[in-house]
Amino acid sequence: MAKPAAKSDDKTMGEAARAFLAHLKAEKRASVYTVRNYGAALERFEAFLTDHLGARPTLRLLPNLETRDFRSFLAARRAEGLTAASLKLDLSAIRSFFGFLRKREGIENNAISALRGPKSKERLPRPVSEVDACALIDAAGNEASSWVAARDAAIFTLLYGAGLRISEALSLRWADAPFGERLRVLGKGAKTREAPVLPVIRDSVETYRTICPYGGDADDPLFFSVRGKPLSPRLVQRSMETHRKALGLPDSATPHALRHAFGTHLLSAGGDLRAI
Repeated sequence: MAKPAAKSDDKTMGEAARAFLAHLKAEKRASVYTVRNYGAALERFEAFLTDHLGARPTLRLLPNLETRDFRSFLAARRAEGLTAASLKLDLSAIRSFFGFLRKREGIENNAISALRGPKSKERLPRPVSEVDACALIDAAGNEASSWVAARDAAIFTLLYGAGLRISEALSLRWADAPFGERLRVLGKGAKTREAPVLPVIRDSVETYRTICPYGGDADDPLFFSVRGKPLSPRLVQRSMETHRKALGLPDSATPHALRHAFGTHLLSAGGDLRAI
């Protein structure tokens, strides 16, 4: 006599997980890497639940899991020394699995939907070296179009020499120059701050202003595109990419990294951290 078919909610989590992985592979065309990592994450989660609940989890139990159950799993994984990125991968696998169960089995679990993943530490940009920073500025100043070359050299000098953000440099008006020894800019969070201005910065900006075919009114932007429009951050980034590739510098050599190098190099030269 044949055994009666098992009810859907009597399936083990392991059986449902195998169906989910087959779905990922055949229907979603997920990479081998994703299928392998998601499978490993679900095996760990099932093993945790078996110990946590005192029995192998079935589909009948999964809708009743609470936020604290998922958090306990993540805490156990963190205790094993996992990084926030690895924890996010485990959580992503579990969320995807429950999404599959909702569509295929009608199983709902509001706790997993509301659970927030761990925050990754914000990674600071890798500053470029002093040699590379100077090479970028020199390369920008040697472009074919003289006023565009002077413009890019002036911007890169402001980013590196005064520690300005792109947005701060591009917010400067024509009337802000010529600069004094300090430059007041509207920084992040609409906060005003003062940046030091070295003679090389003043000279670079004045060289550009002298030959720039646009500008002259007080409210005009300081930096223009070749079409006479306010220069956009993307054009500055594109110029940096061009010079970076020509010099064989790594992808980490970005305008923001150039700005970040300002503080690093000033500190190494004995600058005051509070002033930075």
